[in-house]
Amino acid sequence: MDEKEKKIKVLKQAEEWGVKFIRLQFTDIFGVLKNVAIPIDQLPKALNNELMFDGSSIEGFVRIEESDMYLYPDPDTFVIFPWRPREGTVARLICDIYNPDGTPFEGCPRNTLKRVVAEAKDMGFVMNVGPEAEFFLFHTDQAGRPTLETHDQASYFDLTPVDLGEEARRDMVLTLEQMGFEIEASHHEVAPGQHEIDFKYADALTTADRIATFKFVVRTIAQRHGLHATFMPKPIYGINGSGMHCNISLFRDGQNAFYDPQGELGLSDVAYHFIAGIMAHARALTAITNPTVNSYKRLVPGYEAPVYIAWSPRNRSPLIRIPAKRGPSTRIEVRHPDPSANPYLAIAVLLKAGLDGIKKKLEPPPPVYKNIYALSPEELAREGIGVLPSSLEEALAELEKDEVIKEALGSHIYERFMLAKRLECEQYRTTVHPWEIEHYLTKF
Repeated sequence: MDEKEKKIKVLKQAEEWGVKFIRLQFTDIFGVLKNVAIPIDQLPKALNNELMFDGSSIEGFVRIEESDMYLYPDPDTFVIFPWRPREGTVARLICDIYNPDGTPFEGCPRNTLKRVVAEAKDMGFVMNVGPEAEFFLFHTDQAGRPTLETHDQASYFDLTPVDLGEEARRDMVLTLEQMGFEIEASHHEVAPGQHEIDFKYADALTTADRIATFKFVVRTIAQRHGLHATFMPKPIYGINGSGMHCNISLFRDGQNAFYDPQGELGLSDVAYHFIAGIMAHARALTAITNPTVNSYKRLVPGYEAPVYIAWSPRNRSPLIRIPAKRGPSTRIEVRHPDPSANPYLAIAVLLKAGLDGIKKKLEPPPPVYKNIYALSPEELAREGIGVLPSSLEEALAELEKDEVIKEALGSHIYERFMLAKRLECEQYRTTVHPWEIEHYLTKF
């Protein structure tokens, strides 16, 4: 089906479903979902890429003197919001951002991912990604503001009556399925109030779109249950944080390029090169996959989050794990990303790092079978095992030195991301935190 046919199909579906409003969605460079709502009579104009918005009002986009930007909706992303009433039905389209001269805007994260995906295609590869995004459900207070009170005291895979969030999670799953998701698993996670919903892998762009949609749906349905859903990586000290493990594979000519039945561990040279590329750029890409000050409260030993730059066929303590399935299901699981990441940029830098490993035929170090958390600093040094950055500031310094990851982002996003995140680090550094008051106010 060509683009014209897709647009005609969207218009027909909108009429059949009685759609009254369309939300044109996109993300800023930090992954925050933005909406431009239009009435149904503006849909033909939108599908012809004729709708403008003020780009200077979006953080990290453009200055006031160059503010006119165009929304180019992707007809493949047209979907109805199932929680809306039948009268006044609301639908959405995910958009790319373009300049007035018809060129892709380099500050659009979706365009950034498309560019890296095109690079992979030129090398003969299609990237598939299956994310595992975790989140917390918290009570709200009488004014509707979120608290840090978890809605339950359940743990991994627990069921009712302990898991009081099961009803909310079930509604999330049903809503996502109505919106075209194929849900593979839904369960309570390790920490009280923590949940995970896994959906089927897809190509890189589709998966990034789905992660953005997933976060939006989870928050919306939680609110309808009187709860607050957060994808903040570490909301509570002393319990597990929320990660977003990414299961990654490359396909070439319809075959899984990571699989080689004759290879050691059933992995191909392409898989080893890709793993080596991720490891070589791990410290720099962490600034994008773990982009907040809070992200580094999760990346500490003892809470199942990876800290060490290593890989293993079965060990869950390193950065990269190789799940047991082979054949078409052969994949690597990159374990350090968290759900505060912009999905378009996170997937783009992971793909770029892996492609760099393939281009340069990088070889990974031997796999690690020990529990890395139990190794001493001397043993880690002897094994040649590196460590991920321990702060956002450290990760930004690594990103500044890594030309490959900077190229993946493009100069526009890189410069504005660095500026905003360094400001975030400085604000955090100079803020007086409750811990300091508790420990020092009466002591000195």
